Amino acid sequence: MPQFATGSFDVKITPTPLADTTADSTLGRMTIDKKYHGDLEATAKGEMLTAMGVVKGSAGYVAVERITGTLHGRKGSFSLQHNGVMNRGEQHLTIMVVPDSGSGQLTGLSGDLSIRIAEGKHFYELQYSLPDEKPLADDMPASG
Repeated sequence: MPQFATGSFDVKITPTPLADTTADSTLGRMTIDKKYHGDLEATAKGEMLTAMGVVKGSAGYVAVERITGTLHGRKGSFSLQHNGVMNRGEQHLTIMVVPDSGSGQLTGLSGDLSIRIAEGKHFYELQYSLPDEKPLADDMPASG
């Protein structure tokens, strides 16, 4: 059964040079520093690549971030992968937990994250699942 974590986050995005210094000026690269608050108390570091379209309001980005902290009291880390497209102002964003990226008490984490921006503040909702911690009776080793 999916679980939900909600809260806010602060983000700092810093432009950095592209690896290919001859690349077209429509391309960009940035570092990401985040602090998550609420059900997810964590920090994150990541990188983003962007491409601007020739039509105003069209662009795309991909990013990955590694999150370390606690999710509903469970300590560990996991990674998110972002894929965002804006087509003449219409936005589509997918953010997924990278499969098998969870560590510590977040091992086996899967899910999707959505972002909402209201009045300049960032909010998240993480819909997630974790493997059942208790082994089923049929999975118990036979004694004897």
